[in-house]
Amino acid sequence: MGVLNVTPDSFSDGGLFFERDRAVAHGLKMAEEGADIIDVGGESTRPGSKPLDLDEELRRVIPVIESLAKRIDVPISIDTYKSTVAQRALDAGAQLINDISGLNFDPELATVAARAKVPLILMHMRGVPETMQKDVHYESLFSEILCSLRRSIEKAEASGVNPDQIIIDPGIGFGKNLDHNLLLIKNLAEFRILGKPILLGTSRKSFIGRLLGGAEVTERLEGTIASVVIGILNGAHMVRCHDVLQAKRAIIVADAIRLAGRDDE
Repeated sequence: MGVLNVTPDSFSDGGLFFERDRAVAHGLKMAEEGADIIDVGGESTRPGSKPLDLDEELRRVIPVIESLAKRIDVPISIDTYKSTVAQRALDAGAQLINDISGLNFDPELATVAARAKVPLILMHMRGVPETMQKDVHYESLFSEILCSLRRSIEKAEASGVNPDQIIIDPGIGFGKNLDHNLLLIKNLAEFRILGKPILLGTSRKSFIGRLLGGAEVTERLEGTIASVVIGILNGAHMVRCHDVLQAKRAIIVADAIRLAGRDDE
């Protein structure tokens, strides 16, 4: 899944693709590099970010989705927690919904996904982006996240979302500290108990910068690739990345190693 932030303030590439033509060009490039999905978002959800006005979010993402949908066969995902944005994005050509709130901000999002019969990604996050890093205490990290994701799944299915079209995301960096992030990646297989495909998003995140002695966003590629490979070996079905070409190459090798010898079993 290639990340396309149509924002002026995302932590990793804010402003680079804020202008529509540049955003579309980058989406086309990621498709050429091997992205299986292009995830378009118009609102930064970095730690400390404030909510974006609905009309502004629509103004950012809809023209980009409309243009990309006419030019690529790769499915487009809309990264939003607002049901109105999701519906407009689907009308414009998007085919998946990626909700960082796990239906906690706008439960109507599930109805939109169910009506359109599209996949729905449910991520775990504690609180809201503006304050999520102020309370990162868990009595039981995995139990609490599993419980939260299970509730999100139940909400989605109760609204009519096809159980086979639900994807879960443990939410690396969203209301978690460094140790939490590392433990989640190391023990990603714990989430298999939910019976859903697992999406892992580690690309360029701050925990990588901390591990690399304060590396800037542009210096986190190697750390991202390491986390992607470990994630795949530990059960990730999808990975969300900014550097598609490099990630795709790493994934091909990691999958070859992971699957080696299975034909002989």
